[in-house]
Amino acid sequence: MSTLQTPQETYPFESYRELDSAELTRRIQAVRDAMGEELLILGHHYQQDEVIALSDLRGDSYQLSKLAAEHTQCRTIVFCGVHFMAETADIVANRPERLADRDGRRIPVILPDLAAGCSMADMADIEQVEDCWEELGEVLDMDRVVPVTYINSAASLKAFCGQHGGIVCTSSNARAVLEWAFARGDRVFFFPDQHLGRNTAMGMGIPLDAMPVWDPFAEELGGNSPDAIENSRVILWKGWCSVHQMFRPEHVEMFRQRDPEIRILVHPECPREVFELADVSGSTNKIIQTIEEAPPGSHWAIGTELHLVNRLKQKHPDKEIHFLSPVVCMCATMYRIDLPHLCWSLENLAAGTPVNVVEVDDETARWARIAIERMLEVR
Repeated sequence: MSTLQTPQETYPFESYRELDSAELTRRIQAVRDAMGEELLILGHHYQQDEVIALSDLRGDSYQLSKLAAEHTQCRTIVFCGVHFMAETADIVANRPERLADRDGRRIPVILPDLAAGCSMADMADIEQVEDCWEELGEVLDMDRVVPVTYINSAASLKAFCGQHGGIVCTSSNARAVLEWAFARGDRVFFFPDQHLGRNTAMGMGIPLDAMPVWDPFAEELGGNSPDAIENSRVILWKGWCSVHQMFRPEHVEMFRQRDPEIRILVHPECPREVFELADVSGSTNKIIQTIEEAPPGSHWAIGTELHLVNRLKQKHPDKEIHFLSPVVCMCATMYRIDLPHLCWSLENLAAGTPVNVVEVDDETARWARIAIERMLEVR
């Protein structure tokens, strides 16, 4: 598990709410200028525009994991994202060889608001996953089952995969990870996002009836029969992204009826019924790349987080871009990282009283790192 190190703050948070955006931005920039390359601010694409503008590096979960792993000059990471991302950054930035290079000095990873979590990650905890593994062992030879956790998960679940010959995946490399897993076992246990697992496996030719869904709250075998488990190829956890779950087939139909030239572009966390209707699907990075490479005048309806869609719309005025759902759908936990929290955390850092430091315990980090390094090696 991860611990939170929060000494007495020099600057209490309440006063920051009274400052306007211009003043907050000025003070954030002052800390950035003073700390220079020793400070690295990472920003996930789903962040608010004013926060993204102050990030040194931006990307999706996969990109930011790599950037945190590769960066050598920084001495503090401030992660504008959610809790599991800060955990991952701590694990890779403070791996043994990097600690040795820095004479044992850790790089603290700060999450400006500890309430920035992930509803999907919260749908699977380590006790539930361990109970599932034990129950599956009553039916299957677990030496031939490879656990795969989506990067949107707690460090404890990544460590579980490391201990059991498994791996972490992202939406960018999910297919390559499943191929890696099937080269080492007969079945994959995929958690916590059922949609990414199902959509990826379907693209590999695995039929739906070979992908039972494990409900951690069901009394026996996750709500499945022994035959369903025995005949499985991919066992999916009953989890989902609250943002991408909102997109529906009728939203796709509405845009197609309204505009015959529309192209539907969605994230693979969307439900199967939407994923199958899309013209293009892919990770956050692929969504951005697709729009950047699209011809001027092309029409798009995009099924992913609202802030990113609006940013793409502003950046590419030569293309017609719509948000796929008529319902406002943003990542509320990502939205919690705002200028007041960023300024508060940076000024306390500069004062020598860092707040909201996320640190994964050594044993969890060791096993999680194994699964993450496997992920980073898979293309």
